[in-house]
Amino acid sequence: MEALSRRHHPVTADHRRPAGRSSTVRITNPGPRRGSLIPGTRKRAHRVVAVAALSAMVLGLTAACGGGDDPTKSAEQKDLEKGETLTITTFGEFGYDALIEEWNAANPDIQVEQTKVSLWDDWKNELNTLLQANEGLPDVVAIEGDFMPALVAAPERWVDLSSDEVEGRWLDFKTEAATTPDGALVGYATDAGPEAICYRADLFEKAGLPTDREEVAALMGTWDDYFALGEQFVDALPSTKWYDASGSIAQAMLNQVEFPFEKSDNTVDVENPELKAVYETVTGHTEKLSTKASQWGDDWTAGFKNDGFATIPCPGWMRSNIRDNTGDPAPDGIDWDIADVFPGGGGNWGGSYLAVPKSSPHQKEAQEFAAWITAPEQELKVFQAQGNVPAQVAALEDPVMLEATDAYFNDAPTGQIYSNRAAAITVQPYHGPLYSDILGKFQDAINRVDQGGDPGDSWDKFVAEVAALQ
Repeated sequence: MEALSRRHHPVTADHRRPAGRSSTVRITNPGPRRGSLIPGTRKRAHRVVAVAALSAMVLGLTAACGGGDDPTKSAEQKDLEKGETLTITTFGEFGYDALIEEWNAANPDIQVEQTKVSLWDDWKNELNTLLQANEGLPDVVAIEGDFMPALVAAPERWVDLSSDEVEGRWLDFKTEAATTPDGALVGYATDAGPEAICYRADLFEKAGLPTDREEVAALMGTWDDYFALGEQFVDALPSTKWYDASGSIAQAMLNQVEFPFEKSDNTVDVENPELKAVYETVTGHTEKLSTKASQWGDDWTAGFKNDGFATIPCPGWMRSNIRDNTGDPAPDGIDWDIADVFPGGGGNWGGSYLAVPKSSPHQKEAQEFAAWITAPEQELKVFQAQGNVPAQVAALEDPVMLEATDAYFNDAPTGQIYSNRAAAITVQPYHGPLYSDILGKFQDAINRVDQGGDPGDSWDKFVAEVAALQ
């Protein structure tokens, strides 16, 4: 089995191609797609599902829109004419270029043209504008996972994609996140973000810790184990911190809390014991174990090359960030590896969807294409080329997946590791309409402590800021 590609190939900017061309449209220069998942930075858009945007989708759907059309009414369906293409807009890098070329070669009557927007933030803003105007939407829309509550809350704008063909295709939590209370499926999952732990084996050796990935995994089965090992590491190697950022550990721990901010009826409850425990645990270890760097910032990036930290929570997409920031090939002496473990069990960080708006005049073709490109075979091809972990049950069990390795990470069996990590996921945090906004405030509270703020005062400010959101 050939190892995974060790490098992301950036896409050069290009102007929009005329309809009928089979090659993809590149309107920006996207980096790794997972650059749109984390709160608190321009590159990470996890926190920016604003209440106003959700309100516009949920409450403003029947308002007058472009041309006065009913936005919940399905567009008149038409055959694709000669020279006309089926359109899809993605953000960042989904790894679809080669797949779309493959589809176009096999389907001369249904040619697909892709538009790429570099960041989810940018595409989300444009998407909201197009939804309110009820015109200009592509036939297939890429959706960041944390925006799915907006689609589920307003399913009348989206085609129900459920069918016998795709029944049971995805991991349960991915399907549930895209399913309405009455059973409509408004999105096909493109990938998932099961988490492992990536670690610097060379730094472990310097600190006198085991470097074998199985031995490392055995030492951090719980969060208590993980932090205790960090204490041991820093005592032995005080010039290096244990983990990359307080914010990443907070996010990792939150991914295991079922109701971190809102109850199932969307009632806000940020003073629940589980959330407070995450906050107190992370801020309690800030001084000794954390770099105190803002994740995705310049100091965080520099930490990959200057022995700044030894471990990092590591969903599949994080590997590209590690490669890009450390250097590929890695500088002499730097040795990254991956342990098949995540403290406390399983956790998922990331993953997107494809949806079909009812404004599309080619819904049958759009659904056919979306089903094909998210089928196990295609998600495996994306995994091999790009590293995005499939959300497909069959793909996660496929020999192609299970035999995959990554040379950059000491030939770690990444396919088996991430398949195991996906199977370990038992909790998916509830995402109510205020989830992303509250998450941003929570991360702000963590960051204030990193910068020397009092943990108690910062928590009180967080609670007050959340109250102001309601």
